[in-house]
Amino acid sequence: MTTEHRSLRSELETLTTEAFRPELAEIDTLPTLDIARLMNGEDAAVAGAVALRLPQISAAIDGIAARMAQGGRLVYAGAGTAGRLGILDASECPPTFNTRPGQVVGVIAGGPSAMVTSVEGAEDSAELARTDIDTLGIGPADSVVGVSASGRTPYAVGAVEHARALGALTVGLSCNAGSALAAAAEHGIEVVVGPELLTGSTRLKAGTAQKLVLNMLSTITMIRLGKTYGNLMVDVRASNEKLRARSRRIVALATGAPDDEIEAALTATDGEVKPAVLVILAGVDGPTAARLLEESGGHLRAALTATGG
Repeated sequence: MTTEHRSLRSELETLTTEAFRPELAEIDTLPTLDIARLMNGEDAAVAGAVALRLPQISAAIDGIAARMAQGGRLVYAGAGTAGRLGILDASECPPTFNTRPGQVVGVIAGGPSAMVTSVEGAEDSAELARTDIDTLGIGPADSVVGVSASGRTPYAVGAVEHARALGALTVGLSCNAGSALAAAAEHGIEVVVGPELLTGSTRLKAGTAQKLVLNMLSTITMIRLGKTYGNLMVDVRASNEKLRARSRRIVALATGAPDDEIEAALTATDGEVKPAVLVILAGVDGPTAARLLEESGGHLRAALTATGG
């Protein structure tokens, strides 16, 4: 064993996410239902671990939202499972919140092919992370979230360090206390979920914790940016029949208007939900609704207030 391998092994042995649990050493001999109960019990503890970090999560969201309100982007950077979760969250923002292309981005060590196959050595390259950050043209208006269960992945740490040097807001999301990733970021979020059911398999509890936090970062940021009206997705992009039906339902829930009035409003706004709601509630035409929303920075509630609605 080389000195480098020996050092890495010693480092991994100190990580909570890599800890071995002797009490589960014979899990493979248990009935399937017992294993399922064990796993379900493990997962039940994840939300509580996230709850302990809500102040840090909220502070990060406020910082991200402030920059995005000025035209900045939200970028997730990670390797393996962490990188895939970031790309998943980013890819769901355009249909859910009608975000602009490139407004929320996920980058993964090794590039797009790493979404489905392992790219050897990519996660160990801080230089690769710096290249990816430079390719995006990251600057002071942007926010970069490094995601790594261990909190030591060179790609995630390198992305955050370089982005911070470029003036971007940075967030480090990990599942170990005292992580290099959290230390490198302006906002460190360490959700300690404990050792995994399968030793070192951080796609389990750690992955679930990361998904919960990423859900919060994107969703609450979009709420702060006026992408919702109450708990309705008024910026939803109706790109298929299911979403067109959802658009009509959202307008109905927001306004209580009859179907014919909803259809007329959506026609007047080219199918866009937010201005259609304004057309109905404020009694204005489509172009006026669009102008009022632009003047209010896209916030429907503020546009309604401006019309006395």
